[in-house]
Amino acid sequence: MSELGDFTDFSGDGEGEGGDDGDRREGEESGSDVDTAESTAAEFDSYDIEPTGSDRGLGVLSVTQGLRVAEDGDDTTLRAFVTTGNRETVRLGKYLLVPYPDDELMFCRITALEYAQEFTADDATEIYARRMMRRDEFSERDYKFMATLDPLAVLYRDGGELKRRLTDRVPKPGAVVTEATDGGQIKTGLNIPESGVFLGHLSVGGETVRTAAEPPTIDYRLKDDYEDGDPLVFRHTLVAGGTGSGKTHAAKNVLRQYLAEGRTYRMDDGRAVSPAVVQFDPQDEYAQMHDDNPALDDGDRRRLERERIAHGGHEDTVALVPREAGTSYPGAGHRAEQVPFTVPFSIVHDYDMPWLIAGASLNENQYGALRTLLDRFFRQYGRDGTYREFLSFLDDPGLKEELHESGRVHEASYDAVKRRVRSIPNGVFDQDARPITDLDHTLVRPGGLTVVPTYHLSSSRAKEMFVLAVATVVIDDKLSNDPRSQRIKETPLVLGMDEAHNFLAGADNVQARQVVGKFTEAAKQGRKERLGLFLITQDPQDIAEPVFKQVNTKLVLNLGDEDAIKSVNIPPTLEDKVPYMEKGQMVVYSPDNSEPVELVGLSNCVTRHGE
Repeated sequence: MSELGDFTDFSGDGEGEGGDDGDRREGEESGSDVDTAESTAAEFDSYDIEPTGSDRGLGVLSVTQGLRVAEDGDDTTLRAFVTTGNRETVRLGKYLLVPYPDDELMFCRITALEYAQEFTADDATEIYARRMMRRDEFSERDYKFMATLDPLAVLYRDGGELKRRLTDRVPKPGAVVTEATDGGQIKTGLNIPESGVFLGHLSVGGETVRTAAEPPTIDYRLKDDYEDGDPLVFRHTLVAGGTGSGKTHAAKNVLRQYLAEGRTYRMDDGRAVSPAVVQFDPQDEYAQMHDDNPALDDGDRRRLERERIAHGGHEDTVALVPREAGTSYPGAGHRAEQVPFTVPFSIVHDYDMPWLIAGASLNENQYGALRTLLDRFFRQYGRDGTYREFLSFLDDPGLKEELHESGRVHEASYDAVKRRVRSIPNGVFDQDARPITDLDHTLVRPGGLTVVPTYHLSSSRAKEMFVLAVATVVIDDKLSNDPRSQRIKETPLVLGMDEAHNFLAGADNVQARQVVGKFTEAAKQGRKERLGLFLITQDPQDIAEPVFKQVNTKLVLNLGDEDAIKSVNIPPTLEDKVPYMEKGQMVVYSPDNSEPVELVGLSNCVTRHGE
């Protein structure tokens, strides 16, 4: 205590003994106070105020604004308080689990995130604003961070098997909310099949969902067996995306899965048959599926094999090349076999498609006149009658007069038919190649890919005629009880059509009605006849509604056009994300397969793609 005494003896020149005694007493009293303070401090040691144990989960369910589960989702109130250490990792769309007391789990998704005041205060003031403008850090503890949850299902075990049911019970207040990280729980919660056709990896906001398993990603697959009905390939698929969205890349990856070794479908006679794929190709890209992708290294291939994803060039690929007078097909971008074909004019009669040469300009009366003239021509010339012979046939003035006087074909309708028939590209029919009608075993091969390139053709009208002619041959034989080709009839078939909006538009004319009617019937009979349409487009709004509404599975990549986005008819929560998706990101809406989800496709194409 001497040091304190020296410190308090600051005068140094006190008067008399009394002064010295007073100084000593003050020093002693001061020393006594210090001793008391030190003794008190020793009695009140500081302690760690952190709770024992470790936190688990992201937060807890809050009952502050109610806790309700209702049949009407709009009446459901489910909110979780997120603790400060977890807030930076929480995102809209993240999948969460909420436990029930009996070990069942509510599987839910974050649909809204919100900061709320921790203490009652007015933060819309000058003083508060200026104070915050001077601060460098944000104090999370000053605010509540609330997540609104959408319950998707209840997970439970039945005989050891994890199952799901509709949400039918409310969890307890204060239940700990955790992130769903188990692949089995997430797949069950979203009703994603364990096996089937691979489409991509599950994602949220463009980020791949990861688990603690190996591989850490969650594969999304399309039902491809008969346990719960027919394989969804025969319920038809739409791939929609704008230029640069990666839709061709995605389409190739999906089509390659249908050509995987061992994939078969059961026919009515009990046979298990590998599917054939026929793909119409406007940009000369799909024949590249014959070749391996040189960008895939050994590590990539091992990962694909581990995830059971078919990859590598498909050896049984044939480019079935339309032959048009005055054009040639370079075919330099792939190593697939090339087989030229022609469309015989007799196809117009044999497959009942006068609309192929009618185009969009004939009215109902003129279309009837065309039918009458075709019937008369083929009775006179037989099945070997050619397009040029038909033109000469129409040049006969006596025929025109005869049909007009008999009242069968008015002369104005006759002239309209003649003009229209002469206006189509004259190099389409009857060229120096085998007729498509004789190439059914090349066109459709179990386990084989047939690509029909049209990039080299002279006009959009020529492309339309070739595509519709070949597609009609396939569809007619598929739907017929007396088919011309048993090969086509008896083989499961995926019919792919890129730029589908150019061929299946819902225009109000005879040709459009005939074409749309044929494809609509094909779509309706797809499950029965093992025929799946695989439509690829950047303008889904232009596809005729009768065909569009038969499509069960929609893969929607980036679309910038509002009408296009609205037309695909996906849930609003996902619809809003479509314009912002990066290349390869997609929304999958397949009500008979799973809940609507976001996916990220493979970064590399499983076959050759591009230059």
